[in-house]
Amino acid sequence: MTLYDIKPKFQNLLRPQVARLHARGVTANQVTLLAMLASIVLGGILIAFPHPLLFISLPIFLFLRMALNAIDGMLAREFNQQSTLGAVLNEVGDIISDAALYLAFAFVAGISPWLVILVVLLAWLTEFCGIICQTLTGVRDYRGPLGKSDRAFVFGASGLIIALCPQYIAAFNVVFAVCALLLVWTCINRCRSAIAAKTA
Repeated sequence: MTLYDIKPKFQNLLRPQVARLHARGVTANQVTLLAMLASIVLGGILIAFPHPLLFISLPIFLFLRMALNAIDGMLAREFNQQSTLGAVLNEVGDIISDAALYLAFAFVAGISPWLVILVVLLAWLTEFCGIICQTLTGVRDYRGPLGKSDRAFVFGASGLIIALCPQYIAAFNVVFAVCALLLVWTCINRCRSAIAAKTA
C-alpha cells in the first residue's frame, strides 16, 4: 500500500479543472514541462539559499507538483494526447524534478550531502526498475514501499519540519538513511515483480 493507491480519488477531484484546461488548449506536454521547470527553479533557489525557513515552500510545491503530474496524465489519457514525446518527457521530467528538489537538502548545514545524493540515486534506480517491469510486461510498476508519491510525502514533511524546527536537522540523517534502505527494498520488489510476471 502506497500513496499511489489513492491517486484515482485525487484525479476525480481534479477532473473538472482538467476539462477546463483542455477547453483552453492546454496540452499534457505543456503541463509536464511546467512542473519540471518549476521544480528546477525552486530547487535552484533552495540550493543557492539553503536557509531552513525557506524549506517551508517544499511541501506546498510538492503538493502542487503532484496535482500537475496527475493533470498531465489525465489530459494525455482522457483527451487523446498520448505520445512518445509525452512518455519521454514524463519519465525524464520526474527524475530531473526529483533531483532538483531533493538535492537541496544536501546543502543544509547538519545534513550529510552524500546521504542525500545516495537517496536521489536510489530514487532514480527505483524508477528504472519500474520501467524494466514495463518493458518486460507492458505494465509500469509503482509498488513501494517508497514510490514516487511516498518520497514526495517524506521530503515534503522533512522540509516542513526543518523550516519549523531547525534544531532537529541532524535527525534527518537517520530519516534519509532509512529512506535509502526503503528505496533498496522498493527496487527489489519491482525487480521481483517483473521477473515473476515474465516467468508466470
